[in-house]
Amino acid sequence: MKKNVSLKDIAEHVGVSTALVSYVLNNKLKDRINKDVAAKIRQAAEDLNYRPNQIARSLKAQKTFTIGLIVADISNPFSSQIARIIEDEAKNYGYSVIFGSSDESIEKTSDLIKLFLDRQVDELIIALPEQTESQVQHLKKINVPFVLIDRYYPDIKTNSVSINNFSAAQKAIQHLLDNGRKRIGVVAYKTSLFHLNERIRGAVDLLADNALVGEVKINSINEDVIAAIDWFLADPNPVDAIFFTSNLLAVSGLKYINKIGIRIPEQLAVVGFDETDAFDLFYAPISYVKQPLNELGSESIKLLLKTIDDKENNESIELETELVIRNSSINQK
Repeated sequence: MKKNVSLKDIAEHVGVSTALVSYVLNNKLKDRINKDVAAKIRQAAEDLNYRPNQIARSLKAQKTFTIGLIVADISNPFSSQIARIIEDEAKNYGYSVIFGSSDESIEKTSDLIKLFLDRQVDELIIALPEQTESQVQHLKKINVPFVLIDRYYPDIKTNSVSINNFSAAQKAIQHLLDNGRKRIGVVAYKTSLFHLNERIRGAVDLLADNALVGEVKINSINEDVIAAIDWFLADPNPVDAIFFTSNLLAVSGLKYINKIGIRIPEQLAVVGFDETDAFDLFYAPISYVKQPLNELGSESIKLLLKTIDDKENNESIELETELVIRNSSINQK
């Protein structure tokens, strides 16, 4: 049987100490190690086909160095980008990430949490679906380190990293008003999720009695988006702008707007939420609220690691967004 390559083998190959090899391969003391020496050590590890003994490492540290990440839908650009950022950030601290999609299902979320805990993950990062307060309370009760990302329950004290959704919506609506739009429709999910309702609240707060909100159910997005747009346009005072509160709603709405021959922005201004390649491919590039994805991911990892050291830690981090203005919402008159 072929002998596994050890840290000592690499050290002898390069002519350095075993401790130095360990520091380099575990990304420790990075600022105090000569870059050329570190490069030689990594190259030697690759040439010798070194594979770390994760079982021994886990037994020694009493950790598996894995994080369980639950997102709503990994196929959604927002979820996939966040997952990639968290994966890259976790790697910097020596952790691997296991992914799962909840599909906005309470049952699937519960199954994923159980699966991850059965696999002995050290911590969890979760974007929770509706009505999962009991699951949050259970995680707190069994003392599992976790961070809620994007979504959280304001009445439950726990670690969370999210954006200021109220302010994000207000930036979008104020931009449309500043560009001369008089009647603005809002397309939003019908949900109990706090962060999504904050987007509605931010928009309605500026529009007041002039607000038109078309609600969309998660299991009938296309049908409900079409119904909302038809309602907006059939109003005695039809809308001249629409704010979509998620990227999926915006893409669905743009398909229908294009189908019925309404020109953007000449007849209708549009602002979406989150980045997606579809916004670039539309004939009038779409303005959108840009979430600080890198910060969401990196702050989640940092807060999670802080929570491992202090299980009593309860910290809510709220980040601001940026409005990216493009052709779809600029007054062309």
